[in-house]
Amino acid sequence: MKYSGIGGQAVIEGIMMKNKQDYATAVRRPDGGIEIQKEQYVSMKDKVPLCGLPLVRGVFSFVDSMVLGMRALSYSAGFFEDDEGSEPGKLELWMNRVFGEKVEKVLMGFVMVFSIVMAVAIFMVLPLVIASGFRLFIHSETVMAVLEGCIRIGIFVAYIKLVSRMEDIRRTFMYHGAEHKCINCIEHGMTLTVDHVRESSRQHKRCGTSFLIIVMLISILFFMVIRVDNLWMRMVSRVLLVPVIAGVSYEFLSLAGRSDSSLVNILSRPGMWMQGLTTSEPDDSMIQVAIAAVEAVFDWRGYLRENFPETELPEETGAAAGAQEPEQAGTAVSAEGQLPEETQP
Repeated sequence: MKYSGIGGQAVIEGIMMKNKQDYATAVRRPDGGIEIQKEQYVSMKDKVPLCGLPLVRGVFSFVDSMVLGMRALSYSAGFFEDDEGSEPGKLELWMNRVFGEKVEKVLMGFVMVFSIVMAVAIFMVLPLVIASGFRLFIHSETVMAVLEGCIRIGIFVAYIKLVSRMEDIRRTFMYHGAEHKCINCIEHGMTLTVDHVRESSRQHKRCGTSFLIIVMLISILFFMVIRVDNLWMRMVSRVLLVPVIAGVSYEFLSLAGRSDSSLVNILSRPGMWMQGLTTSEPDDSMIQVAIAAVEAVFDWRGYLRENFPETELPEETGAAAGAQEPEQAGTAVSAEGQLPEETQP
């Protein structure tokens, strides 16, 4: 495995792929075609160098991923909205009147803040409250920290199991698998074809699921050391330590994505196992969407020439070239899902 630097996210009936400042969202339209939107996003650590310092960059990278993810999700959702015959409600009219053209950004900001608050409440504070009920029987702070961590992971697993019962989420998990398979295909030196992607693993060490599990495991170590007697102070400590734990977790995830050592692979196993819940095997149409998103922002042929010179590359076809380079940032192009001829490496 050789690090490529490309990452992505599953959206509604599609996939967003990012490489450096370029990102592309490919969506399977209701009519069966593939729509690709390519834009640029400058991360906070690129705008402000201090945001890129070790242990600090993890928090800002998380915020960047949320902003980018919301943009891609909003774009993909636009293909499946059904507003015929419906009139805007009073709240929508009021927001349009107050915020004007900025209403979408305001809504996005509100959703992000609300999501973070709810995540901290459910996955950091609630496990503490539940675990506190066992203090009458358990007097070891170490055992209590482990118990709290187990409850936290249990809530996360139950949440994933619950939402995965929804058809849209199940399909999103399939696109999530297609995203991982594409990146694994490239980083293991195979040409980006449907057959090769299908053969690749749907688990990847740089996945956001792995990041969340690492956060939960590292939080156990932190709360073993940091001990507060008062329940309310313990709640405050859980909230205040979230950025620190996220920063440490990000550094490990970043190392894991670039290292193929046995130790790193062993430490990455919990996150890889958990991806069994958040990824599913995609069908070929989903793999085509993932390939289209990759080719819009990443020269995988050049990457293979540099890192895997022994790999035999297929000739570029017109369809592949058309899907790879939209005319300019911010434009949307259509592709019919045509793929280059399959060639074994």
